Amino acid sequence: VQLQASGGGLVQAGGSLRLSCAYSGRIFSSAVMAWFRQAPGKEREFVAAIRWGRRSTYYANAVKGRFTISGDHAENTVYLQMNSTKPEDTAVYYCTKGAGLGYAPADYNYWGQGTQVTVSS
Repeated sequence: VQLQASGGGLVQAGGSLRLSCAYSGRIFSSAVMAWFRQAPGKEREFVAAIRWGRRSTYYANAVKGRFTISGDHAENTVYLQMNSTKPEDTAVYYCTKGAGLGYAPADYNYWGQGTQVTVSS
């Protein structure tokens, strides 16, 4: 069972990028899928989460209105659409799966390998 993140890359400020994260197992409706990010020298921080069954979404203030998290139930894949990107969005982005909603890395059980996002000014 693993999480495979992809879609990172280099984008100019103001541009868009879509990250994908495929989960190799089944995602139960009670699970929460989330994205975190970690910039060099900083702690890993919450970006967005989605309750798999209800499809309700949650965002960090820093990305609210610019990023959108969504899920494809048929493909067991979660997406992070990043619009109006800023240089401060530069980080390694990680997808993760947990049993319930949380805003700390310790709240989640399974982690993908991360994908680098670099936003140039």
